[in-house]
Amino acid sequence: MLDVMYQINTHYDQFTPSSRKIADYLREHCAQAQYLSISGLASECGVAEATIFRFCKQLGFGGYNEFKLALAKSSILNQPNPYAAYGELTPEDNTVEAMCRRLYEANIQALNQTLSLLDEAALIKAGDLLAGAGKILGLGYGGSMATVREAWSRFLTVTPKFFTIEDNHMQIMAASLLEENDVILFVSYSGSTRDAEDVLRPAKARGAKIVLITHYADSPAASMADVVLLCGGHERPLQTGSIAAKMAMLFVVDMLVNEFCRRDMDTTMRNKDLTANALAIRHL
Repeated sequence: MLDVMYQINTHYDQFTPSSRKIADYLREHCAQAQYLSISGLASECGVAEATIFRFCKQLGFGGYNEFKLALAKSSILNQPNPYAAYGELTPEDNTVEAMCRRLYEANIQALNQTLSLLDEAALIKAGDLLAGAGKILGLGYGGSMATVREAWSRFLTVTPKFFTIEDNHMQIMAASLLEENDVILFVSYSGSTRDAEDVLRPAKARGAKIVLITHYADSPAASMADVVLLCGGHERPLQTGSIAAKMAMLFVVDMLVNEFCRRDMDTTMRNKDLTANALAIRHL
């Protein structure tokens, strides 16, 4: 496994002063840097995002995401339990009870972090946008799409104006036809994917509003959003998906649905009764 920190130390004398700022930061904060978006790392280092991109290219990486993956691998080279970066295993997980208790604590911590990050004004504004929307389009990619589907299932019990699309080409087409009174509810833990930019830019150009659920307030997607709702939890680049992070995002969805319903409880209860009665015939 190629150690990116070894590459940084090897090329250090060839770096420009700006690149040395990045290298110096990574030497001190390698473990923390793997969680940062490109804009977040640029802010921490006091350089432009373009400088970060050139730094990655100089080290032989195709882009920032490839570099961040290598950085995550580098941060575990000397760990006693490298498998922890790929899952949630630790040397202390020698019993089922120990494993389950640690996972429980990770989920509770993610929920507590989310509550501590709550911006009441942002939640109220998001509720206002959704309540006044003509259409609400729920979007996400990969594991975040599972959270969007959960949001859809919740909103579907109280309003007919929420819908979602999973095919990314059709997402872009739908976003390009949204109008000023429409809203996109976008879920992305990192907020730093090309897919997010591809679908949010045409929607923004049309004047549609964007409510973003993410972990990073300084992500590219956050810069395009009208409202940013932050979730807690830590998802490592080497993880295929953190359940704790998903729990945190679902907590934000739950708050958002309830804030939406709070504006018109009579209609909410009536629609809940209608949807419940429609499904009652299918219950044994």
